[in-house]
Amino acid sequence: MNLVYLLTGSNLGNRVENLNKAAQLITDKGGLLKAHSKFYQTSPWGPLAQPDYLNQALAVETTLNAPAFMEQLLQIEENMGRVRSIKYGPRIIDIDILFFGQEVIQTPLVQVPHPEVRNRRFALTPLAEIASSFVDPLTGNSISQLLATCQDQGTVLQFN
Repeated sequence: MNLVYLLTGSNLGNRVENLNKAAQLITDKGGLLKAHSKFYQTSPWGPLAQPDYLNQALAVETTLNAPAFMEQLLQIEENMGRVRSIKYGPRIIDIDILFFGQEVIQTPLVQVPHPEVRNRRFALTPLAEIASSFVDPLTGNSISQLLATCQDQGTVLQFN
């Protein structure tokens, strides 16, 4: 089994429903949900003229390898209505692999650890809730350490 840390995000439609549906579809496709963070309302990354996001970190076990798992996630996004038109633009759902165990993979399809995870408070905050002691294989730092040194000043608030 591979332990994978994901970040889901949505800023269109019913954001809570979108995140819950994504988590359910991930488990339907063979992932075993081991943990999930609370929801966090976060300011958008990139174009600012868009609604705030809701983000949630998930810990999922899968028997799939990273490319096969990524294909499943992309299919889930497509089935939920994700349209890729503007980089960092608004979206009904976004599912990113933050870490795939301790693997380091750099292919056109899969980049793990996620290349921007260390720079994004909106990813590190929910991830720290469920995996604060997980160690980034590239830096040797825990998620808590990465969050403490993150320079991102974006707003990240627990959503009720």
